[in-house]
Amino acid sequence: MAKWMMIAGALLLIAGAIWQLAPWLLNWFGRLPGDIRIESERMKIFIPITSMIVVSVLLTLILKLFKR
Repeated sequence: MAKWMMIAGALLLIAGAIWQLAPWLLNWFGRLPGDIRIESERMKIFIPITSMIVVSVLLTLILKLFKR
């Protein structure tokens, strides 16, 4: 359990560093075809359907690799 927590912490640290130091690498996230964005004067609604599918597929592949 401790090993997995350390790996998860390291991955979060790396993701945070990339987001802080190179934000242009993640500009695609949330702007994919299929992501719903509704904006009006009084409200903003954002539903990242396609982006969450991409994240789900990537996490599934990563977990399958670690399971082997």
